[in-house]
Amino acid sequence: MKNNPYLQELKTRNEISVSFVCLGNICRSPMAAAIFSNRTKDLSGPRAVVESGGTSAWHIGQGPHPQSKAAWERAGYEYTHRASQFTAQELERIDLILTMDSENHSNVLALSTDDLLARKVFMMRDFDFAITPGQSVPDPYSQEDAAYEHVKALLESAIDGLIESLWQ
Repeated sequence: MKNNPYLQELKTRNEISVSFVCLGNICRSPMAAAIFSNRTKDLSGPRAVVESGGTSAWHIGQGPHPQSKAAWERAGYEYTHRASQFTAQELERIDLILTMDSENHSNVLALSTDDLLARKVFMMRDFDFAITPGQSVPDPYSQEDAAYEHVKALLESAIDGLIESLWQ
C-alpha cells in the first residue's frame, strides 16, 4: 500500500480531501473521521480535509450515534458530525475514499465505472499493515460499548498505517 502510485501522488499535494464511508454514517465513518482529523491536524505536509458519508440515506442530518461519539471522546478526540449520504459527486470531488467494509466498498465503486475514480477508493483496514488486506471494520450498531471501543482500536491501527502511507 505504501508504494501505491496514487498515494505517492497524493503525498505531493498541499491538501488532500479524505472521506470515510460506512452504511449509515453515524458509527464507524464519523469515528474514523474524528480519529483521523485529530491525528493529522498538526502534521507537516498535505493538509487533510476530512469528512464522512454513508451509502444509505437512513440517517441524513442526524448526529453521531451516542456510543460512537462517547468512544472517540473518551480517547480525547474532538469532532463535530452530521450524517450525510455519499454520492457520485463526492466520488468525483474527494481525493481519497476509505470504506469500512466490502459492501460499502462495492456501493461506492458502483457510483462510477471510471477507473480514475476507482483508484481513489480503498478499504479502511487495508492500511492496517498487521493484517491481511480486505478485512472489514465491523458495524457496532446496537451493540454494547465494548463493540465501539473495539472499532475505535481497529480504526486507530488502520489510521496509523494511513498516516504512515501519506505523511512519512
